[in-house]
Amino acid sequence: MHPTHARPVVAAAVAAVALISLAIPAAWAGPSAAKPAPCAEKDLTVRAEPSDDSDGVLRLSVRNDSARACLVDRVPTVTYGDLDGAALPVPALPHAGRELAGHSTAYAAVRSLSDSKDAEEEARTVLSVHVAAVPDHDGRTFQVLKLGAPAGLRVFEPVTTLWQTSQERAAQVLHEETTGRGILAV
Repeated sequence: MHPTHARPVVAAAVAAVALISLAIPAAWAGPSAAKPAPCAEKDLTVRAEPSDDSDGVLRLSVRNDSARACLVDRVPTVTYGDLDGAALPVPALPHAGRELAGHSTAYAAVRSLSDSKDAEEEARTVLSVHVAAVPDHDGRTFQVLKLGAPAGLRVFEPVTTLWQTSQERAAQVLHEETTGRGILAV
């Protein structure tokens, strides 16, 4: 084939590949770099229950009830009664999105009372705990009577884990982070 005849053939081949690539569905094109949208509050079920292991430790979970992945915060927002502030995350990392696949659950553990010597003297007693998976959401309020604390829950320097893949992992992270053995559990 003469070199001048090769140019139109190459140009036609390039044009055909370009047209075919436009016709390929996006799902076939490979993974998307785009992050999912924040979870809608109506698509989440937030739960809290007492821990079997320790007084003042609550087990938290958030379930994505929708079929699509969405974002919750990396750490649950946990507040106590009418007290100011929220439980601090351990490890201390900035807030960010955490992807929660459709129909999946993430777990956290929160401890309301620190081991410090000031805890006994300065702890305050509350009658409710409020948990939200996304800071902008209303979240859910739990009465401490139903969480195994009929006389109220004592609170001083509360801490919470980041969302984890299992309840056991959340309990392990809480124990290791609060006893000084810290592990980075993202």
